[in-house]
Amino acid sequence: MDRYTALQVFRCAAEFNSFAEAGRRLGLSSAAISKNVAELEAHVGVRLIHRTTRRMALTEEGRIYLAHVTRGLDALAEADQALSPIKAAPRGTLRVSAPMTVTLTCLSAAIPRFLSRYPDLKLDLHLDDRRVDLVRDGFDMAIRGSDNLEDSSLIARKLAVMPHVLCAAPSYFEARGKPRTPADLKALDHVRFSLSGHADVWDFSKDGSTERIAVGARYSVSSSLAVRDALRAGFGVSLVPCPYVEDDLREGRLQAALEDWRTVETTLYAIYSSRLHVAPKVRAFLEFLVEEFGRLPITTA
Repeated sequence: MDRYTALQVFRCAAEFNSFAEAGRRLGLSSAAISKNVAELEAHVGVRLIHRTTRRMALTEEGRIYLAHVTRGLDALAEADQALSPIKAAPRGTLRVSAPMTVTLTCLSAAIPRFLSRYPDLKLDLHLDDRRVDLVRDGFDMAIRGSDNLEDSSLIARKLAVMPHVLCAAPSYFEARGKPRTPADLKALDHVRFSLSGHADVWDFSKDGSTERIAVGARYSVSSSLAVRDALRAGFGVSLVPCPYVEDDLREGRLQAALEDWRTVETTLYAIYSSRLHVAPKVRAFLEFLVEEFGRLPITTA
């Protein structure tokens, strides 16, 4: 048994939950995939994968073994890349999914500079606030904003934390009154960002206590830029990530309220598949993201 190949086969089959997909990605026949897994199970003396003609699933021992195998193979891949910088030049097409607002606000102006560094690399950037399935939809990476990132087999690199601010147009506060406590928000008009993890409840904390305000909005919209436009028009109040309204607050188009209360944050992550090694094009874009988000006046990783 070639143990290194067997470990690669086991990891790939486990991550894609498919012997057939593992075979396609590793260039091996179905028989070779089955043989490597069987020999690996014989070597460790336990069953790693339950398999039938229709489906497969890791055993408890398989899940434990996969965690150790993943760390070991990643360490070997990083060692190889450290010794082969010339071979690690980014090339090919990089497909990335990213939220529209955060990209247009914080990132898109720097994309040409990134591409100028790597003349052999093409970027296919899809802007969509909805989440994609990286494997199914064929993306190399996704940028996600989340209050609570779900567990998965994907790798998540924290990029930044965006605090939110409660704000409205000065004219709205003049007409309806500026809130002094979260409870005052119940009498105001709310603009709801429907894709947010806190779309239905806004939390505010101060001096060890928390107040939760139910969002009762006449206007719900799946774009943070549309929320910002509604606020500028004096339609109501909303919680918005600070970078999206930084210029509006500074120039007086919007006004913050309840600044002495702590409220929600959105953490930005770069998500990519835990494959046998991180492709140079993915690694290059990840380094670019860390660099760009590090320039912003928000909390970084």
